[in-house]
Amino acid sequence: MVNHKGEGPGASARSGRTDARRNKESLLDAAAAIFVTSGVEAPVRDIAAEAGVGVGTIYRHFPTRADLIVAVYRHQIEACAEAGPALLESAASPYAALVSWIDLFVDFLVTKHGLAAVLRSDDAGFEALHAHFLDRLVPVCARLLDAAADSGEIRSAPGAYELMRGVGNLCIGAENDPRYDARRLVGLLVAGLRDPR
Repeated sequence: MVNHKGEGPGASARSGRTDARRNKESLLDAAAAIFVTSGVEAPVRDIAAEAGVGVGTIYRHFPTRADLIVAVYRHQIEACAEAGPALLESAASPYAALVSWIDLFVDFLVTKHGLAAVLRSDDAGFEALHAHFLDRLVPVCARLLDAAADSGEIRSAPGAYELMRGVGNLCIGAENDPRYDARRLVGLLVAGLRDPR
């Protein structure tokens, strides 16, 4: 059977799956935005309002808060991983791509505050997420650093893991102290990579 658009029966199912995936990604983006401003304990109704869906829709996809937080974390890892190559193609220079990516990485770190507390009862789950985080993001950071070094924009760079760990350490506690601007300090750290020549 062919529908009015001339498509077979599988087209409607594929379209439905695509819409469902897009809706779920929009929901995860909304949850990440709320987590940045209000923390992982933000009311589900706030996330639903940001996403433009009912609370029931969130619970249908994510039965528990921990499920939602882990999904947001994984979604943000993928977004950060995919951003690296895209920035290398679109930015004015490899160093500009690195700076933009580190800025996204800082945003990501803010969304993950509170994750450890939520997963405290499941150390194996937390370790698996952390391993996924390292597997996906360290190679992306390394590629950006190598490109910036090859272009002569930065001096001999630290290792990707070392840089990411340094950025992470600068972000610790920033959400609890309005006098502390982690993003500014991260900017100084990344600026320090520039080759002065």
